[in-house]
Amino acid sequence: MTTEDTPPDAGAFRLPDPNLVSRTMADVAERGQRIVADFLKRQAQTGPDGGTVGADPMQIGSAFMDMAARLMANPARLVEAQLGFWQDYLTLWQNTARRMWGDEEVRPVIAEDPKDRRFKHEAWRENEVFDFIKQSYLLSARYFTNVARAAEDLDPKTAQKVDFYTRQFVDAMSPSNFLMTNPEVLRKTAESGGENLLRGLQNLLSDLERGKGKLRIRMTDETKFRIGENIAVTPGKVVYQNELMQLIQYAPATGTVLKRPLLIIPPWINKFYILDLRPKNSFIRWAVAQGHTVFVISWVNPDETLAQKSFEDYMLEGPYAALDAIQKATGEKGVNVIGYCLGGTLLACTLAHMAAKRDARVKSATFFTTMVDFAEAGELSVFIDEEQLQSLEERMQKRGYLEGHEMATTFNMLRANDLIWSFVVQNYLLGQEPFPFDLLYWNDDSTRMPAAMHSFYLRRMYQQNDLVKPGAITLAGVPLDVRKIKVPAYILSTREDHIAPWKSTYRTTQLFQGPVRFVLAASGHIAGVANPPESGKYSHWVSEEVPAEPETWFAGATEMAGSWWPDWHRWVSGLDRTQVPAREPGSGALPAIEDAPGSYVKVMASD
Repeated sequence: MTTEDTPPDAGAFRLPDPNLVSRTMADVAERGQRIVADFLKRQAQTGPDGGTVGADPMQIGSAFMDMAARLMANPARLVEAQLGFWQDYLTLWQNTARRMWGDEEVRPVIAEDPKDRRFKHEAWRENEVFDFIKQSYLLSARYFTNVARAAEDLDPKTAQKVDFYTRQFVDAMSPSNFLMTNPEVLRKTAESGGENLLRGLQNLLSDLERGKGKLRIRMTDETKFRIGENIAVTPGKVVYQNELMQLIQYAPATGTVLKRPLLIIPPWINKFYILDLRPKNSFIRWAVAQGHTVFVISWVNPDETLAQKSFEDYMLEGPYAALDAIQKATGEKGVNVIGYCLGGTLLACTLAHMAAKRDARVKSATFFTTMVDFAEAGELSVFIDEEQLQSLEERMQKRGYLEGHEMATTFNMLRANDLIWSFVVQNYLLGQEPFPFDLLYWNDDSTRMPAAMHSFYLRRMYQQNDLVKPGAITLAGVPLDVRKIKVPAYILSTREDHIAPWKSTYRTTQLFQGPVRFVLAASGHIAGVANPPESGKYSHWVSEEVPAEPETWFAGATEMAGSWWPDWHRWVSGLDRTQVPAREPGSGALPAIEDAPGSYVKVMASD
């Protein structure tokens, strides 16, 4: 038998099934042609992104040109950074050579963050070549970010934009994102004969089809979830509705309940069921079990017919309408209210409006990860300069709303490694099907934003920070002053929040005039909030004081194990422990309209 006839050994690369390759390529050709044709047709009809915008609507190019000019004004600093980079690189070459000669005591020139999951595969440390690739990348990443931050006298907004997009570039260039430099992908390719790449190509085409020519990465197996069947299943009834929301009243789980009902105002950037995912992690179900009569606003997923709905409309047809409905349903005027994120900002506006009108129905206010003072709004500010707002408003005016996936993409960019690149590797390079995960299903269930409301919110809150300026914002004929708010307030923030940074949310403690309790939970904007006591995850920090500076507060705070939920319940129930017989939804003056979670929440942004 000749050498050519010798069969490959078991460790060699296995060829893929030729029939599978043929079927895949035929499918790629047919689907690819359809996707491109559909995308071009829509572009011709609407223009890029639904409107006529400039070549650089985010003004990234001008920001980097400004940075380059500042750097060249001080070339010595740039040369110093380059010399340091090459010195580290030379040391890395020498260390790699020593490892290849068997020296096991070599220390890395630069080590990855232990929390960085991109390099969790053992080959990144145990194999000299991949360790070299990893350290080369980390050195380059450090060099790029340091240079970007070294430019002097940059406008703070420009500096923030340069820093953000430099990190986006650095994250995109990670060797873990490419076939030939990812040891896990190479091993999978060898073991499967490349079938992982064929499956990944099919996954890529499916995601392009979902996005109608734009890439919409599938993060979870959405076929495993049904709203009202295995998520958002806490029993209750819709007892009121208008154009903007349905009001859900949940069935009691105890014989007696707290006299004061509880109203939850979720953000309308996302759907309310983040607080009612599954029974084991549902804040709504847990609150019901603690004896609260829980009402939740379920916002509509708006289309072009609601384009002119304003922030004022959301206040009047949201919290105000809900308070009126709760009084009819229960006979109670006094209500405890929770606002989450944008829902909390709306709650602050409503409380300022009520303070001016001497309306005292809200007896306590709880804010989940909410900004009221937007002076330091975090990395979302990168997307909210004048040029980008004009581009966004042009697109919204043509359609009447902001597409849900555009907002979702913005949020995902804040955690690109976790919410973009990890799925690129898993779905396209490893060819794996997404794992069914309720939180990621909710994250992908995006909502649209009415044009008038969203423009007001971005300009008046984020760009101009008018909410903290007495009288700068007028809603329903009333100038707002959040410093007139005197109701007891519980302010919950999360330590790793990329959307509402905790030091920004802490500023609210210095605005309100009533008693304030500030609590800081571990983890982020979502996981830190949806953290049931039974999970045993994530600690929280508490303090009885609210000094002027967040760092001072944290230095004096006490870390407590586990969920903050029991702390909140002790606080809110301690304000009024009066009990009344349990209230069945639909039994009062408001008859039941339909079963929870209602029909509004089931409208998809793609409908």
